[in-house]
Amino acid sequence: MKSHYDFSQGIRGKYAQRFRQGVNLVLLDPDVATSFPDAQSVNQALRELIRVAKSSRPARRTRKRTLASETPS
Repeated sequence: MKSHYDFSQGIRGKYAQRFRQGVNLVLLDPDVATSFPDAQSVNQALRELIRVAKSSRPARRTRKRTLASETPS
């Protein structure tokens, strides 16, 4: 740490409570960050992506299991 930093007016633990509540910090690549001016726009885009993904999810297919005695030799 550089000697010219002055922490004499600092408040110890100022953000501790907020940190305990949980923080999910994600670093966007520069090319992606240029498309999102703020956190609100990122959240809006992600919510829309989640909505689209959920609505376009194909129904799960179950595979029919065959018994070893039923398979052709």
